[in-house]
Amino acid sequence: ALVDAMAAEVKAFADQVAKEHGVQVHIEMVSSYPAQLFQPECVEAVGRAAAKLGYSHMPAVSGAGHDAVYMAKLAPSGMIFIPCKDGISHNEIEDAKPEHIEAGCNVLLYSMLERAALASNC
Repeated sequence: ALVDAMAAEVKAFADQVAKEHGVQVHIEMVSSYPAQLFQPECVEAVGRAAAKLGYSHMPAVSGAGHDAVYMAKLAPSGMIFIPCKDGISHNEIEDAKPEHIEAGCNVLLYSMLERAALASNC
């Protein structure tokens, strides 16, 4: 809904600029990546791992084309985000502190160990 609202705002702004300046503006959607819902058990395992390790955590939605978005169509998946300078990730200028990378890796490890333990009990 947020992405749709943003698209409508961009279109309205472009229409306003076109009218004010007597130009034509054509906006065409060339690609769209709907948000991917991840398996609740994976998302919950990430939250439990972060809490167990004493890290702050919160659920987040990403519309970016992360690998996990595509993997979620094939297997249970989730994502772990870590702080990056200026909030920029998956970009050449991404800058994360080593301790944040370590924390993300530890959350991944604990999440995977939990999921593996559950799978072995089946």
